[in-house]
Amino acid sequence: MIRSVLVANRGEIARRVLRTCRELGIATVAVHSDADAGAPHVREADTAVRLPGDAPADTYLRGELIVRAALAAGADAVHPGYGFLSENADFAAAVADAGLTWIGPPPPAIEAMASKTRSKELMAAAGVPLLSPVDPAAATADELPLLVKAAAGGGGRGMRVVRELADLPGELKAAEAEAAAAFGDGEVFVEPYVVGGRHVEVQILADAHGTVWTLGTRDCSLQRRHQKVIEEAPAPGLPEELRETLHRAAERAARAIGYRGAGTVEFLVSADGRAYFLETNTRLQVEHPVTEEIYRLDLVALQIRIAEGRPLDARPPEPAGHAVEARLYAEDPAAGWQPQTGTLHRLTLPDGIRLDSGVTGGDRVTVHYDALLAKAIAWAPTREEAVRKLAGALERARIHGPATNRALLVRSLRHPEFTDPAGLDTGFYDRNLAELTGPGDPAAARVAALAAALADAHGRSRFGGFRNVPSAPQAKSYDCDGTTHEVRYRLARGHLHAEDLPGVRLLASSTTGVVLEVDGLRREFTVTRYGERVHVDTPQGSWALTALPRFPDPAARTEPGSLLAPMPGTVVRIADGLVEGSRVEPGQTLMWLEAMKMEHKITAPAAGTLTALPARTGRQVEVGALLAVVAD
Repeated sequence: MIRSVLVANRGEIARRVLRTCRELGIATVAVHSDADAGAPHVREADTAVRLPGDAPADTYLRGELIVRAALAAGADAVHPGYGFLSENADFAAAVADAGLTWIGPPPPAIEAMASKTRSKELMAAAGVPLLSPVDPAAATADELPLLVKAAAGGGGRGMRVVRELADLPGELKAAEAEAAAAFGDGEVFVEPYVVGGRHVEVQILADAHGTVWTLGTRDCSLQRRHQKVIEEAPAPGLPEELRETLHRAAERAARAIGYRGAGTVEFLVSADGRAYFLETNTRLQVEHPVTEEIYRLDLVALQIRIAEGRPLDARPPEPAGHAVEARLYAEDPAAGWQPQTGTLHRLTLPDGIRLDSGVTGGDRVTVHYDALLAKAIAWAPTREEAVRKLAGALERARIHGPATNRALLVRSLRHPEFTDPAGLDTGFYDRNLAELTGPGDPAAARVAALAAALADAHGRSRFGGFRNVPSAPQAKSYDCDGTTHEVRYRLARGHLHAEDLPGVRLLASSTTGVVLEVDGLRREFTVTRYGERVHVDTPQGSWALTALPRFPDPAARTEPGSLLAPMPGTVVRIADGLVEGSRVEPGQTLMWLEAMKMEHKITAPAAGTLTALPARTGRQVEVGALLAVVAD
């Protein structure tokens, strides 16, 4: 029996594993980088061990340090979570060699699936359907579009879609560089890119006694940069024959490599209903909660049970209902998915929604790790009810801190292409991103800005409230998603006169809330301030506003043509041959900045000459740091 588990991970998956261990009466050990010293997973574990440094390469990817930590803390088992070392066969073997129990598949099974090229060979031999590889040296225009993929790792790193044959050499080189930096292995391969395909996967569980469970399907088609955003179970709209085909293929894949533990077999389903093997993830998936919700199972508890050598039941329970998960990222989808950092002051959702989060109120979101804050999961008897429930909960959530993709998630869940399962495919955001990230209702934002101004004025009032005498005209400006809203109003004997908002009446106010009548409808606004940042929340939506100074600071100006770092990160590459004096064209990629496990292109805003290039490969930069200057 396992008595103490070290969780070799961080964030929400570490907290998820710790929660199950506590419920099972198992002692817990956390590991942490210096950046995570005060993180929730550290606070919640019984024991914590420091891994000196901040970067993953110095901490969570140091297998020998983690094994040493487990032994020092008296743990008798290691759970890897997902990411980091979870699919590293050498680490799994090192854990076992140290006399510890590995809560995961056998190292040979991990090794068999570690390389996507090798795994495809094994799956072909097992009769699992897959796409034929393409020789990049012999590729023709008739085979376009193509997909370049890293042989090792995942998460969309080292992946490129090629639509023009002339772009293939450059994309191969870029994918190899990214894969080498991310996984220490620059091998890539090329296969057909299936347009209009769906990403469907099967959860598997296998014990050491010959039992293999296939726990239904999940659809993970809504993706940005080949990384999942919204997932659901079961995958909607699949014919029963195709569903059975996927289950049989997943079971064959598990048995072909002697699998044990929890894993996922991923498929691409084409528009004509054919399924192709993508890869097997030899670990727990980020999206495992939707399967747990419909089967009423604890997959982490079952992982531990299997690691202890105990058998699964002959058959899994029957599923019920539908579950949908949305990944809440600290990022700005309208600005190229740029990750955001800063203090997360508050993160709460209405009751009835499962929230798996890696952060709590007061925690700081840093540049060192990915941008995932939390996962919100809703279950209901039907898909329509689950989607409605999740969208409504996200809309009413209180999320105060860095910008997030919350609005994108709500709009995605309510988009006609998503509500109709026939519209699901991996091109959803390619087609709809502009619509989904467009500005909200400007009138609603203006009313929210008025509520913020009135709450601020209440706090500044001499008597703690509005005086029953006419006031001088007031003006205050706020930025909301790049748009400036200036509100002008006057209070006269308790009556509000708001410029350009004649249908608004003030019913009540305090420093933390305002009640307005808007075109005959009573609306309550909760106002929370964090310095110049103001969050205005209502049941119908939320707004994050930044109070603007009355007089701009002249020192804030920068030289025309300056390219500033949009987020803190590391300059990982500079375009070949780029030096001061180089001539550049509009949209030309000048360099790549890595932040939160994603690469971001820094491009030339216009044609001109590169007059300054202070950026250097490997240099860490803060937000707003000067990277280059392009002059006419």
